[in-house]
Amino acid sequence: MSKIILSKSFINNSVKLALNEDLYPNGDITSNLMQKGGVKSFKIIANQNGIIGGIEFAKSTFKIFDNKVQFHIKKKDGSQVKKGQIIAMIKGNSKNILICERVALNYLSHISGIASYTNKFVKLARGKSKICCTRKTIPNLRVIQKYAVKLGGGTNHRFNLSDEFLIKDNHIASSDLKFLVLKAIKNKKGKKITVEVDNLKQLKSIVGIKFNTVLFDNMNIKNLKLGVKLAKKYYETEASGNITLKNVKSVAATGVDRISVGSITHSAPAMDFKLEI
Repeated sequence: MSKIILSKSFINNSVKLALNEDLYPNGDITSNLMQKGGVKSFKIIANQNGIIGGIEFAKSTFKIFDNKVQFHIKKKDGSQVKKGQIIAMIKGNSKNILICERVALNYLSHISGIASYTNKFVKLARGKSKICCTRKTIPNLRVIQKYAVKLGGGTNHRFNLSDEFLIKDNHIASSDLKFLVLKAIKNKKGKKITVEVDNLKQLKSIVGIKFNTVLFDNMNIKNLKLGVKLAKKYYETEASGNITLKNVKSVAATGVDRISVGSITHSAPAMDFKLEI
C-alpha cells in the first residue's frame, strides 16, 4: 500500500493551484474595491458538529498569499468539534484575508466532511470491521481524500492500480477466474492478491488456493454470512457494494474483516464553517 504523506511542499503546491483557480485572470475584483484593508482579527467557526481536517491547508492559504497574516490553530486535524467552536484565529490585512477566505474554507469543508462522514461508519461498525475507502475519488484529490478518511478512523484501501492485485467481476467476465488467480500468484512479487466474488459458487471454486483476501460484492446478508464462514479460515474477508449508514451495522455483524465504502470519498457532505470578524 502506498503511504500517504502530506508534506509541507505538497500542501503549499495544492494551495497555490487553488488560489490561482480563484484569482485568475483579474484577482478579486470585489475586494479590490477596498482602498486599504487595515489590520483586523477574524475567527473560523464550525457551524456543525464533526471532525476537523485540513487546518494546515487553511493556514497555508493565508500564509502563501500574505506571509504577514497570523494564523493561530485552536483545533488540530482529527479533533472532535461542536457547533459554534472556534477552529482558528486569524489576524492581518483584512483585504487579503477576505481574498483567501473561500479557498481556506473549501479545504476545511471538504476534508472535514470526509473525516466526519467516515467516522459515522466507523462508529456503527463498532470495531467489528474496518471501514475502508476506495479509488472512487475526485481526480487529483485522492491523496487529500484518503488522508481525510484516516482522520475519521477509516482505513486506506488501494491508492493506485499497482498497489495490489484486485481481480474484479469484469476481469473474470473477460477471462477465467481460476486462471487469473493462479497467474496473479505466479506474478505477485510481494503484492497482495484480492479476489472479488459475487456468489458462493465462485468462492467455492477457488477456496484453498493461496491468496490474501476475498471481496464479497453486493451480497445479501444471508449469503455474506455463509461466505465469511466458508472463507475466514483461509483469507481476510471484505464486503463492498451499496454500503450505507443504514446497513453497515448489519454487514459488520456478519464477521467480515473489512467493509469498503465508496461514498465516504465520492459523496461525503461538506462540513460547514464560517469566517467572522
